[in-house]
Amino acid sequence: MAPKKVEEPERKPLIGRVGTNLKVGIVGVPNVGKSTFFNVLTKSQVAAENFPFCTIDSHESRVPVPDARFEYLCEYFKPVSKVPAFLNVVDIAGLVQGAAEGKGLGNAFLSHIKACDALFHLCRAFDDPDVTHVEGEVDPVRDLDIISEELRLKDEEYLLGHLDKMERTVLRGGDKKMKPEYDMLCKFKTMMVDEKTHLRFGDWNANEIECLNKHPFITTKPVVYLINLSEKDYLKKKNKWLLKIKEWVDKHDPGATIIPFSGVFENKLADMEEPERARFLEEVKSTR
Repeated sequence: MAPKKVEEPERKPLIGRVGTNLKVGIVGVPNVGKSTFFNVLTKSQVAAENFPFCTIDSHESRVPVPDARFEYLCEYFKPVSKVPAFLNVVDIAGLVQGAAEGKGLGNAFLSHIKACDALFHLCRAFDDPDVTHVEGEVDPVRDLDIISEELRLKDEEYLLGHLDKMERTVLRGGDKKMKPEYDMLCKFKTMMVDEKTHLRFGDWNANEIECLNKHPFITTKPVVYLINLSEKDYLKKKNKWLLKIKEWVDKHDPGATIIPFSGVFENKLADMEEPERARFLEEVKSTR
């Protein structure tokens, strides 16, 4: 008796584009440390000032991705040229509540996000009287809610506008060719508009994922959450907001990565030569 044929599970395409030239955008409300993080990550000198919308135009820089395996292969095969992996990082100006409606130059800022493949969502968990907060007081959970909702609202605006145009050809014009895509977009609308949920959390089939990839939806992009701490809290590994932030992420984006860091601390290290940096890390007992 011939063995039963084992059916392979459906291999769904990935949400988002696949390539070697990926772009990640840094988002957050104003004055949370986005430009400082960008400067440290890219070793550039973008203005980082204490006022909202210090960053008006988005700044972009390529960052090499260190990989010991790549170095080993180059050493072993000795190629004529070496082309390491790079990540394009974009410093996107701060978003405020109402950005999806154009507040704070929001429409221009959100258009930069659409061109990214993933997002660093940076929130501020440090108090500093010399660094103002656009909402008046520091509350990273509130800030997470603001950014998450503004990104959803921008997608909602795009989706409803696109559906309105398609209704003319599909429902009134009887275009059967466009009907499957229209039905899928209506399914996306149920999740995004009615349930107010980001599209990346849907259990989509292969055809629906292909449809998602045709459109510049922001809420399909994966997110890494960066928590900017004071130097003191970072070294002590304690902060009153960390547990609340984790609870928010577990509820709204389960499984997402959370990375606490200190922009002030990293900026200080970036200005040091290697021997001085090693001594300083030993003094402060940091295992970074």
